[in-house]
Amino acid sequence: MPHRDFATGDADALPLRLVAPETLDAALEALPEVARGWARAQGFKAGAGAVLALPDAKGGLWGALVGLGDETARRRGRFIAASAASKLPEGTYALDPATDPALAAETALGWLLESYRFDRYAEQFAPKARLVAPEGIDAERIRAIAAGEALTRDLINTPASDMGPADLEAAAAGLAEEFGARMAVTRGEDLLAGNLPLIHTVGRAAAPDRAPRLIDMRWGDQGPTLTLVGKGVCFDTGGLNLKPGGSMALMKKDMGGAATVLGLARMIMALGLKIRLRVLIPAVENSVSADAFRPGDILASRKGLTVENNNTDAEGRLVLADALALGAEESPDLMISMATLTGAARVAVGPDLAPFYTDADEDAAAIARAAARVADPVWRMPFHDPYEPLIEPGIADLDNAPSGGMAGSVTAALFLRRFAEGTRYAHFDIYGWNPRPAPARPKGGVGMGARALLEAMPDLLGLA
Repeated sequence: MPHRDFATGDADALPLRLVAPETLDAALEALPEVARGWARAQGFKAGAGAVLALPDAKGGLWGALVGLGDETARRRGRFIAASAASKLPEGTYALDPATDPALAAETALGWLLESYRFDRYAEQFAPKARLVAPEGIDAERIRAIAAGEALTRDLINTPASDMGPADLEAAAAGLAEEFGARMAVTRGEDLLAGNLPLIHTVGRAAAPDRAPRLIDMRWGDQGPTLTLVGKGVCFDTGGLNLKPGGSMALMKKDMGGAATVLGLARMIMALGLKIRLRVLIPAVENSVSADAFRPGDILASRKGLTVENNNTDAEGRLVLADALALGAEESPDLMISMATLTGAARVAVGPDLAPFYTDADEDAAAIARAAARVADPVWRMPFHDPYEPLIEPGIADLDNAPSGGMAGSVTAALFLRRFAEGTRYAHFDIYGWNPRPAPARPKGGVGMGARALLEAMPDLLGLA
């Protein structure tokens, strides 16, 4: 849950004005004389994220100004005003009622996201500035989104010592209990009996208390069907294709897809969307032991397709394959997978964009429009059919790691599409980590694409 909520009551709240350079003069003229003189004496220019506390005539705190920056800064940034939550003096603040409604909603959400702290292992500085929910915004929706994002961040930030497959299962179970969802889990050798061989293969080398499993959660009994599939590789050594130490440092985040779909599921359930939701999470640890799967092995899958395993470090697509095949058997109205799948995606678009794949132009357009509205940037990538032969090795139906090193994200997506065949499908190849602090996005685990998908749900699923 977020560490902060909106402040209650605004009778004594301090005025908070969001100001752009082009509106600065008018904003200053509207201030009380002492506050106006102070702002001018301080040379406040309304630069992006600049904060100025304003005195009253008795030397107390009257309120504050927050700079939005010029047009270029606003185009390049998002949640610019949210950084004020960490910069302002202690107090309860209220936005000017004349604030643009869209800006007020973005600032309110950003304020809660900026106030997030991961404090499980060490005390963290918590912002002391509180914000009254601005009039005219959907405060309950913003709370639900912030809570879902906080869940995602907490799960990703937790190291693998405390976030193995069983811990991820426990997190899903807690969510299911909170919202009255149903959950079933298939573990260990039962994966073979349940025809989920790829999940078992990838996770079988882990210690018994970190056995592989498939988490299957269902919620809702009316409306269109949505299946979310999240990669839950709780730690990825690379298997026998062992990663170098530098590449292993952030592998606690390799369950970022699972964390993101659980965060999105929390948003959906908290808001009571009229859909029938299913969440599938293959939760494994890709370890090294005498029982580890090997390069060159031919692997069986739930769908019946055989896979030549040419890299044990391309394990995420293997566990997703069985989960997607299972999900596709029910022919949901829409199936979405989210995974920290390829380094190639990060090379292509960096850590800030969530690349996604879909064959449906209408779905792509709906997701892109929604992403722009809620400042959750995405970028469509191609399911490029001419690359299909790259994932067909000849000795087996599919190759999980084609040689050549080109189009790695595209070939991974094409591999997954084979297992979602016959279903309306979108795949997100996310990073799940913010390498540098930014407004509303501290360094560390971060959700990508979830808010865009939530915003797009009415168009994607025909919700009223």
